[in-house]
Amino acid sequence: MIYRGKTWTAAALVGAITLTSACSGGGDAKTDQPNAGSAGAATDSQKKQTITMIDFRYGAFPPTGGKGLEMINEKFNVDFKPQYVVRSDYDQKLSAVVASGEIPDIIVMEGPDSNFYKWAKQGAFLPLNDLLDKYPTMKQIPENTRKAVTVNGKIYAVQKYLTENYQLTPIIRKDWLDKLGLEVPKNYDELKKVAIAFAQNDPDGNGKNDTYGLAMSANINPSFGMGAYWDLDAWYHKNADGQVIPGIISEARKEHIGWLADLYKEGAITKDFALLNWTQTNKEFYSGKAGIFIGTPRGMNPTSMQGLVDVNPNAKIVPIPPFQAPDGSQGFTSSPGFYGIVMLNAKLAKDPDKVNKIMEMLDYGRKFVPLEQRNASNADFDWLNGKEGQGYKIENDSVRREAEEKGLAPINYLPDKTMWAPNDVANGYSKEYNVPLLRDLAASLEKMHGETKHLINPAYSVFSETKASKDTELSKFLYTEQTKMIFGEKPLSDWDKMVKEWSDKGGAQIIKEVNEGLKANGYSGPQWK
Repeated sequence: MIYRGKTWTAAALVGAITLTSACSGGGDAKTDQPNAGSAGAATDSQKKQTITMIDFRYGAFPPTGGKGLEMINEKFNVDFKPQYVVRSDYDQKLSAVVASGEIPDIIVMEGPDSNFYKWAKQGAFLPLNDLLDKYPTMKQIPENTRKAVTVNGKIYAVQKYLTENYQLTPIIRKDWLDKLGLEVPKNYDELKKVAIAFAQNDPDGNGKNDTYGLAMSANINPSFGMGAYWDLDAWYHKNADGQVIPGIISEARKEHIGWLADLYKEGAITKDFALLNWTQTNKEFYSGKAGIFIGTPRGMNPTSMQGLVDVNPNAKIVPIPPFQAPDGSQGFTSSPGFYGIVMLNAKLAKDPDKVNKIMEMLDYGRKFVPLEQRNASNADFDWLNGKEGQGYKIENDSVRREAEEKGLAPINYLPDKTMWAPNDVANGYSKEYNVPLLRDLAASLEKMHGETKHLINPAYSVFSETKASKDTELSKFLYTEQTKMIFGEKPLSDWDKMVKEWSDKGGAQIIKEVNEGLKANGYSGPQWK
C-alpha cells in the first residue's frame, strides 16, 4: 500500500483499513426485497440469473459460498459467481481473460488505464449512456467525472464513489509545537524552521536526539506540497510554449526539491528515506519519531493512531492549512472524483433483463445512509452489513464489522459497496472513529477542507495513451533524479537536463496528448471550487 504512484492507488490507499460503506432507502423493510418500483423493476424477477464477475482484492478474499453471498443470491434471485484475484496479479490475469474472449458479466478495475481504453475501443464493454440516469446513485456522477470513462461519446463504466476534497494533506504534532513555543507554520520558511526544530530541539522532552520533522519514504512520498501550486500531480503550470504541464517538472517543483535538500542537510527528513516503503514510514510517525506527516478524514488506521497514543498519551495532531502561493492562489487539489470502475460485458446487450439486474445490484450497494441511521433500524444497512450480531455489531455508537475474509456480509461480495454521499461532510467519517485523537484529527481535517478552495485537476478528465503506457517508468526516472538532488548527489542546476531527458523519453508526447484533450474539453485555465 502506498500513498501515491498511480493516481488510483493514491486515492484508495489512505490507511490500512477499508472505508465505511453502506446503503439506505429503496428497500422494503418487511420483505427485505428491493423495491418493485426501482429502476431495475423491468428485470424478470421470476427468472434466476447467473451473474459472473472478476474483481481484485488487496487482502484476504471472502470465501466461496459465504453467508454474505447466500444473502445476495436470495435477495436478488441470482446465482452470483464472483472471482477474486490478488491486486498484484490482477492486471495480467484480466488481460488473459479478455484475450480469451470469455469475459465475465461484470469486470472491475482500479481506474481507466490503457487497457480500459483499448478494450472499450475494441467493443468489449457495454455502453451505459442510456442506463446511468435511470438509477439515482449513478445519476449523481458529475458530467466532468464521466468524461474519464467516455470513449468516442460512449460511457463504458460505472464509477465508484470517492470524496471530492478529502485528499491526503500535511498534519503536524501540535504538542511538539507547544513544547517549543512554535505556531502552526503558514509558509515554507516557517515549515523549515519547525522541521529543523523538531530534529534538533528535543520536542518530546525525553532528553534524547531521537526526533525529526518530515516523515518521508521512497519516491519522495509524501512530498509535502502545501497546495495545488506545489502539487506534483496537478496540471497547473505552463511551459515556455504555453502548454499545461504536470507539477513534477515545474519550476515550483524545482524550488520545492531545493527546499527539501536544505532540510535533509539539517537532518529534518527521514534518514535514507529512499530505502523505506510506505509501511515503514507510517511507523516513523506513529511511533513518535517524526512530527510532520499526512492525514485525511477518510479511512485512517485506528490501530496505528492508538499506537502513537500508547507511546505519547498527550499527543495532539492538527492539519497544516494550505500556504498562499506566489501567484496568490491558496488551496489543495481535489480528487479525481472516483476510485474504481465497473464495466459490463458488451454481449449483455442481448440480455437486457440481466443488465437491469446487475444495475439494480450496483445501485443498491451505493445508496447513501445518514450517519445516525447506520444501525439495525435501517433495513438496508442491516442487510448489507450482514445483520447485527452476525456481520457487525455496534460499539460506542460505531459500527464494528467482522473481517471481510469471513464473508458474513453482502458488502464483502458486491461489485460496488461504497455509498455515494451527497457531499464530503455527509459521510461523517470523524464520528465513526473510536480513538479520540484520531476522531479529533479527522474532525479538524473535515473543517479545514470545508474552509479551503480546491483545484479541479484538468488532467483527470482526459486520456493520454502515452501517459497510460509510460507514466510509471517516466515518474520513476523523475523520482530517482530528484531524490539524488535532495541527497546532494546531483546539483539542482541539472534540473533542465532532467526535464529534457524526461521529455525525450515520452514526456513531451504526454504533454502534447493531454493538452490536445484539454483543448477538446474547452479548458480555459485553472478552476477552483
